[in-house]
Amino acid sequence: MTTIRPFYLDCDTGIDDALALAYLLATPTVELLGIGTVSGNVAAATGAANTRDLLQLAGTPGIPVAIGAHDFLARPFDGGAPHVHGPNGIGGITLSTADHTPHSETAAELLIRLAYENPGTLRILAIGPLTNIAHALRLEPRLPALIAEITIMGGAALVPGNITPVAEANIGNDPEAAREVLAAPWNITLVPLDVTMANVLEEEHRRELLAADTPLARTLGEMLGHYYRFYEGIFGRACSAMHDPLAAAIAVEAVALRTAPVIHVEVDAGHGPGRGQTICDLRGQHLGYPEQPGAHCRVVLELTEDFAAHLTNTIIGRTPQNQESRLQAAHA
Repeated sequence: MTTIRPFYLDCDTGIDDALALAYLLATPTVELLGIGTVSGNVAAATGAANTRDLLQLAGTPGIPVAIGAHDFLARPFDGGAPHVHGPNGIGGITLSTADHTPHSETAAELLIRLAYENPGTLRILAIGPLTNIAHALRLEPRLPALIAEITIMGGAALVPGNITPVAEANIGNDPEAAREVLAAPWNITLVPLDVTMANVLEEEHRRELLAADTPLARTLGEMLGHYYRFYEGIFGRACSAMHDPLAAAIAVEAVALRTAPVIHVEVDAGHGPGRGQTICDLRGQHLGYPEQPGAHCRVVLELTEDFAAHLTNTIIGRTPQNQESRLQAAHA
């Protein structure tokens, strides 16, 4: 019998967040219990609206979406990344408007409640700045003991950052929050730019989404047109990195990892040129990464094969509308 794993998703719904959400909805081993939004690509409230609209488009409007932190721990939100994700975070695409009545809980409160309702089994996928997770830790310091694993899209181990020479956006937007979250005693999987920039979605994959049977897949293909234009300046062709959906696939253990050592990781939360850097202790690489006593952060550096086909096949081949029946069958 298939094991269904409960998930809480924390996101700042831009284009790659939308891909990650679609991937989770199309994965039969995932039961998405709740979603919290945080400022990052867009403001937290805009991210929540985008998320609800996408859930409605997917036919799964009942998943609770809680608005989280608008500002970061040490500085105000500065407007996001419209040059990357478009003015509304989803490539300028207009979606049918879902019910945007705010959820009664904050994202941190929703996470804590779900953790107590699913002790030892709830998994967190965090694909935006870690502000909400830090707030949840401050509200409930025992939270790590209730969580099976937290998977974080963020950081850069051996490659440059994408908002500064050393800082990746999710970590660099709120280094104080990232420092607290990575220091907490839970099982962490970090999915940095090392692996997300090495796995690229090409134009052929976008065309497959555009030709799909489901409205959600076709809409994702439309969004990617904007995303690709940004990445043309990085890769020199119409394509994109797959940051958040790759983290989602790793969280659900759907892809094989070639290099993923468990090591010590710290975040530079100072105010010099290293601010936002994830300092990964990779000194054991020539010995095959021997055990580092006390380390609890698995850093994914390489996959065994390319990810793009798996992503598009999952989104196109398993429709969100069938998720409820699959969950019922698995629990029967």
